[in-house]
Amino acid sequence: MPQVHFMPDDKRIDVRPGTTLLDAGRKAGVPIRTRCGGRAACLMCKVRVPGGEGVTPLARNEKLKLGSLTDEGYRLACQARVAGAAVVQVPEDPLKAAVRAQLQKQREERDGL
Repeated sequence: MPQVHFMPDDKRIDVRPGTTLLDAGRKAGVPIRTRCGGRAACLMCKVRVPGGEGVTPLARNEKLKLGSLTDEGYRLACQARVAGAAVVQVPEDPLKAAVRAQLQKQREERDGL
């Protein structure tokens, strides 16, 4: 079975070919944001697959939805399916990023930086 390696969490999982990256992430305990339940409607499950290795080719519908982001290796985790060993970059959740930035700002203010 192919192995999917999720970064930056550094979690790996073996899954059957044809499994969506969204389902592989769930099985590995990697949070990938989604609101539409995997129907490619919300576009929240964007992940980056450098070089597109280990996943099925882009479908026309996915290409239309992502546009030029596909040039940077972005895929919809609910649409991209495992075809071989893959490395998947999961973007940081925007809420977590905002909280992290606010905490960093408070530390800097406290430390007089």
